[in-house]
Amino acid sequence: MKNRITFIAIVMTSLFGYAQNGPKIEFRAKDNTIDYGTVSKKADTGIRTIEFTNTGDAPLIISNVLSTPGFSIPSKPNGAINPGETGTIQVKYSMIPGPIRKTITVESNAVNYPGGRIPLKIKGDVIAD
Repeated sequence: MKNRITFIAIVMTSLFGYAQNGPKIEFRAKDNTIDYGTVSKKADTGIRTIEFTNTGDAPLIISNVLSTPGFSIPSKPNGAINPGETGTIQVKYSMIPGPIRKTITVESNAVNYPGGRIPLKIKGDVIAD
């Protein structure tokens, strides 16, 4: 009985999520993953631009972008992104040689992610020159 109630709750929550109106964010990067690939420390600045679109029906607001050690956020949108418009977030890696396995968290008012928090995975390898 407990399993049925849990299953019904999950189905209802999923259906509610699809019916929501409001701002929705979709990132151009496949699976919300930014792949640096294999890059040279001296030849690459470490800056990447992450592009997204507001696919909802209300203005999207990026309230914060949380970085992890080794990353900084040079720029993020300051104003609202209207429905159908695109925006960008820039991230900069410190180019420490070795593998990159990090996560950046975007905080927004998007209704298509729980709490409007979107994790962006960042991967790659930095080689020393």
